[in-house]
Amino acid sequence: MALGRARADRRVDYWPGFVDALSTLLLVFIFLVSVFMVAQYFLSREIAGKQDQLTRLQGQLKQLADILALERSTSATLEDQLSGLRASLRAAEAERDKLRGDGNAVGDAKNQIQSLASDLEAEKKLSSQQLSQISLLNQQLAALRRQLAALEAALDASDKRDKESQAKISDLGARLNVALAQRVQELTRYRSEFFGRLREILGNRPEIRIVGDRFVFQSEVFFDPGSADLRPEALPELDKLAAALLDLEKKIPKEIAWVLRVDGHTDVRPISNARFPSNWELSSSRAISVVQYLITRGLSAQRLVAAGFGEFQPIDAANNDEAYRRNRRIELKVTER
Repeated sequence: MALGRARADRRVDYWPGFVDALSTLLLVFIFLVSVFMVAQYFLSREIAGKQDQLTRLQGQLKQLADILALERSTSATLEDQLSGLRASLRAAEAERDKLRGDGNAVGDAKNQIQSLASDLEAEKKLSSQQLSQISLLNQQLAALRRQLAALEAALDASDKRDKESQAKISDLGARLNVALAQRVQELTRYRSEFFGRLREILGNRPEIRIVGDRFVFQSEVFFDPGSADLRPEALPELDKLAAALLDLEKKIPKEIAWVLRVDGHTDVRPISNARFPSNWELSSSRAISVVQYLITRGLSAQRLVAAGFGEFQPIDAANNDEAYRRNRRIELKVTER
């Protein structure tokens, strides 16, 4: 029965490593989506401003078009009046020729002609002013059309930049996914080599086993019951572990951000004393003790993490001495930072 259990313990569960990698990929994807949403927000604000300006210019353009239509109507009316005056002038000249022999009639005709001529000059002057206004309105209309064309070009350019940004984000995401996958594969390979090397160094011992992506030591290997001080008998084992970690640190490329996480776990039975008010303090202190010793053996502190889980991550839910022994453990996991 013990042999069956040992074989079961040596089965490799890759699921936690897969969950870690998937969590990392999900965080990166959320970050990229956040960057895309911020870019979309600023682009939307810029386009909304351009559209408001375009709406105002279109309103001004409509008003100027209405004014131009009114001025053209007025000019047509003035031209009609001018034609009438010219007809009156021709009639007056004919009357003048008819009455040329009569002095009084001639004087009246001259006065009428002068009056009509004055009216004609006034109408000509007024028509010239109207034509000047129409010319000015045409120039303003042309300027508005140029502004409208410039705004449309700016909107087209903004849409083009938006599409280019989306294409770049998609390409960046694809490349990042590839890079992350490569990093995960590399770290998995080095972790497998490390576990194999550690197994070779420590040998097949029932109190030391591999569970999933973690190397598990029973707490009794390193600590006395209720204590977080390393036993003298544990130091040779930790020296072997430090040697394997130093060799691993040399092999893994510097650009891969990895750490060795040391997790402390206790059984479900509570502890309460002056030094350890709860299992949280006990499990954390044990993990810290292991990390501090590894630092004294040359490990970089930047590559080490200490974590305490108390009794809340058991691997055996039974309530017996065997389950308590299995749950009191120190776990080592090589993972990304």
